[in-house]
Amino acid sequence: MVRIVVLVAFALMGVMVGVVGAFMQAQRVITAIGEYVIVLPWGLLVMLTVLGFVTRFATLATGTRWGAWLFFTGWLAATILLAAESPSGDLAVSSGGRQLAYLFGGVILGVAIATFPVDFRLRKRGQRIGHMGNPSQ
Repeated sequence: MVRIVVLVAFALMGVMVGVVGAFMQAQRVITAIGEYVIVLPWGLLVMLTVLGFVTRFATLATGTRWGAWLFFTGWLAATILLAAESPSGDLAVSSGGRQLAYLFGGVILGVAIATFPVDFRLRKRGQRIGHMGNPSQ
């Protein structure tokens, strides 16, 4: 029962991160150095980092990949919903370069991290990790 509550909480957390990320990914710092203009998309970098870390944390906290997949699914649902045009014609995630990097980068990063194994411990060749995480031969 506790595991189900934790999994639902990670799905809801994914929705929350998706809503915050839809607005925060557009934040940037613009600096002019001589003739050159440098744009640092700090919101995009922060949100992709948060997405990656929380996806991995969901796997480690639940001991299964379900936590990561539910978190990622919540994030993806909220992000797609906010990327669609609302009845008033507004978009939270528009079609600029940063926004596309957020969408595609988030999908690639989230899927990659959600498929990581739960246990990263290195094993000697031919050694298996048993059910409780103990090395068995």
